[in-house]
Amino acid sequence: MAWKPLPIGVDDFKDLIKNKYFFIDKTLFIKELLDMKGKVNLFTRPRRFGKTLNMSMLRYFFEKGNGENAKLFQGLKIMDAGNEYLDYMGKYPVISISLKSMKQSSFELSFEMLKKAVSEEFLRHWREVEESGKLTDAQRERFLRIRDVKGSDADYADALKFLSECLNVCYGVSAVILIDEYDVPLENAYFAGFYEEMVSVIRSLFESALKTNEYLEFAVVTGCLRISKESIFTGLNNFKINSITTQLYAEYFGFTSEEVEQTLEFYDLKENMTKVREWYDGYQFGTTEVYNPWSVINYLQDCFKNKNSLMHPYWSNTSSNSIVRRLVENADISAKQEIEALIEGGTITKPIHEDITYDDMDSTQDNLWNFLFFTGYLKKISERQEGETIYIEMAIPNREVRYIYKRTVLRWFEEKTEQKELTPLYESILNGDTGKMSEILSENLMETISFYDYQESYYHGFLAGMLKNIGNYIVLSNRESGNGRPDILLKYPSVRGKAVIMEIKVSKTYRGLEEKCDEALRQIEEQRYDEALREEGYEDILKYGVAFYRKECMVKSASAQIKK
Repeated sequence: MAWKPLPIGVDDFKDLIKNKYFFIDKTLFIKELLDMKGKVNLFTRPRRFGKTLNMSMLRYFFEKGNGENAKLFQGLKIMDAGNEYLDYMGKYPVISISLKSMKQSSFELSFEMLKKAVSEEFLRHWREVEESGKLTDAQRERFLRIRDVKGSDADYADALKFLSECLNVCYGVSAVILIDEYDVPLENAYFAGFYEEMVSVIRSLFESALKTNEYLEFAVVTGCLRISKESIFTGLNNFKINSITTQLYAEYFGFTSEEVEQTLEFYDLKENMTKVREWYDGYQFGTTEVYNPWSVINYLQDCFKNKNSLMHPYWSNTSSNSIVRRLVENADISAKQEIEALIEGGTITKPIHEDITYDDMDSTQDNLWNFLFFTGYLKKISERQEGETIYIEMAIPNREVRYIYKRTVLRWFEEKTEQKELTPLYESILNGDTGKMSEILSENLMETISFYDYQESYYHGFLAGMLKNIGNYIVLSNRESGNGRPDILLKYPSVRGKAVIMEIKVSKTYRGLEEKCDEALRQIEEQRYDEALREEGYEDILKYGVAFYRKECMVKSASAQIKK
């Protein structure tokens, strides 16, 4: 098998090319960017879809230097695009800043991280600026304050504009500004509780750099979400937004189906295409089918030693799932049914609007669906327009993202169960009150979000979760042990206490619940589930047949006191 090292965690274009990592050529992104001639270009894509690597590629292509950067592009597609594009290579000073590390717990810490990110970019340009000798004393003094993280808050409010001014003085040409992951500090601030303060800082930084900056040639901004122009990008008239609904640039973030097929063939893994499609495909940017690049390259890495490596949810370990959790936590009965439908492979249809802010997230349930759509947790199936409103039919993209929903739901259920007062349930089980048991379990089912299409495994997990904190009793869940074992056993540590046998059945109809309870009780008797308990010395054994139909539960008992 041919092998090239995979660029896991490598988002510096120069590093990737110099060290001969595997690379899917996206350099025609540069051509399309120059063709469209946008003054300020915002690209919104889900996390880990190649935004940072593309920004690094832009920096090395456009940045002035000694000609070394041109060597990085030898043999790549942009070199055959024509001189009208190559004339832009190495032409501009470039300001490149990433906000992806601004995930601190307080505004003060986040602002400090912003200062450091800005100061590092000032430091990167210091030598050329100093050697030019063209700055005034006042400009040089302010430049050094920002470089050394000693500036006032006012110094940082328009720092990017000031840097572009300094570079224009030194080089005589306007600057290209690249801002990567601009919305990370906003998302973090929203969930950490200091959103308004952070919005104010980011707005000031962006307005000065992108709106009223005569030293700007053009800018590229990337993020996960388009944030309302009114909140961040106020008054930017020449502002081009390229979201996942836009056909332009669609193939330059993520891997296309053709690229994945070629990649699997290169690594001699073509027979794994079906599995890769089920797990990591399903995204649609414009009308282009797109795979999650992070997950694909991680899967390829796992296949280095074993071509039949198991599929893993790589993206779920890197992406923030806070929005999915917010949806689950805030879901009303209607939203819970929609989540259940999605997990089971169904679709929902929602009005879509891109001018949103994090403040809007909780104002309506529809806004949460919008956030999920634009951040990659839902994909477009179809769309239609009614009047001024666009409606999009959505589904979960693939098995990897379905795993995130399932894990989020399970974690939410576990945490919610731990907070509940379930003593009445436990008492009803130990006292043989099947009516109370049925009532409490049905009430809790109404609050849950179910999946597995109401299979027995779902109800088994639900009941085991409810019994998790029963106190002095040992809970044994033996479903995975195969035939001859009851679904759930409860045992007091001493044989002088009680033991409980529970067998679970699923009915296809509400009226069939009682019959299923009887079937479960017959199984307990026919399989002699109580024999092992009797041999241990238990005498007080309760037996329950538990039947479920959707969000309804019925419990019947056949408790028997075993005499010595």
